[in-house]
Amino acid sequence: MKPIAFFAILIVFSTLIACKNKAPEAQDTALQTTIIPEKQVTSIQSPTKADRIINESIEAHGGDLYRQADYSFVFRKNTYRFTNNEDQFTYSVTQAKSNAKNLLVNGNLERYENGKKVALSQRNINRYSEALNSVIYFATLPYKLNDAAVNKEYVGNTTIKGQSYEVIRVTFDQEGGGKDYDDEFHYWINAQTKKIDYLAYSYITGDKGVRFRSAYNSRVVDGITFQDYINYKAAWGTPLKDLPAMYEKGKLKELSRIVTEDVVNLKAQ
Repeated sequence: MKPIAFFAILIVFSTLIACKNKAPEAQDTALQTTIIPEKQVTSIQSPTKADRIINESIEAHGGDLYRQADYSFVFRKNTYRFTNNEDQFTYSVTQAKSNAKNLLVNGNLERYENGKKVALSQRNINRYSEALNSVIYFATLPYKLNDAAVNKEYVGNTTIKGQSYEVIRVTFDQEGGGKDYDDEFHYWINAQTKKIDYLAYSYITGDKGVRFRSAYNSRVVDGITFQDYINYKAAWGTPLKDLPAMYEKGKLKELSRIVTEDVVNLKAQ
C-alpha cells in the first residue's frame, strides 16, 4: 500500500474514533439540562395529615370565600372590618369612644383621629397593629392557619363530651410570626363537621398565661362561619393537651366571652 493511501485511511479512522468518543459526552450534557436540581426536588412536599385536616376545616368554615371577603362586625363596642383580595388585605377598627380609626393595609398601619392622619411612634404602630391583627385572626379562624409562618403538627384523636376530635398543634416561625411567634396553639377540629369547636393557647409575652376556648353561637353569614367563644383560664404551665379533660370536669375558670356581634357581609349590600 502506498504511504499516502495509508495515511488517508488513518485520518478517516481517527476521525471516526473521535466522534464516537464525543457522543457520550454530548449525551451527558443534554441529560444534565433536564435534571431537576436537588434543592428544587426537596422543596416539593406532599401535604401532611395536619395540612389536610386544616384545609378541610378552612373549607368547612368558608373556604375560597375568605379570599374575596369583605365583612364588618362589632367586638367590645368597636367596629371591625376585614377586606381580603387574594393575598392583599385591609383591616380596620373604628373605636366607639373616640371614633379614632386604625387602618392596616398589607401590614402597614395608619391612624386617623377626627378624620386626620396622625403620626405614631414605632411602639404604638406595633401595639395597634398587633391588637387589630389579633381580633381579625380569631374572628376568621381557621383561615390564617395556612400562612407561611405557621407550623402544623398532627397530635392525634381525642373525645370531648362524646364527640370525636382531631387535634392539631400550631407554632410559628420567628420570621413572619409576629411579636408572639413563640405562642403555642392547639385546635380541636370536629371529626364530623370539620369545624373548630375548641382551641387553646399558651403565651409568654406580657403576663404569661394559658387559655382554653369553647365555641358557641356558631352561625353562617353568606357562606362564612362566625363563632363566639367562652374564654377559660388555666394555671401557667398546664399542658394544652390536658385542658379538655379539665374543661369536662369543670376545673377551668371562665375569664371572659369573645363575642362578635352585628356581622355584615358588605359585598351583599
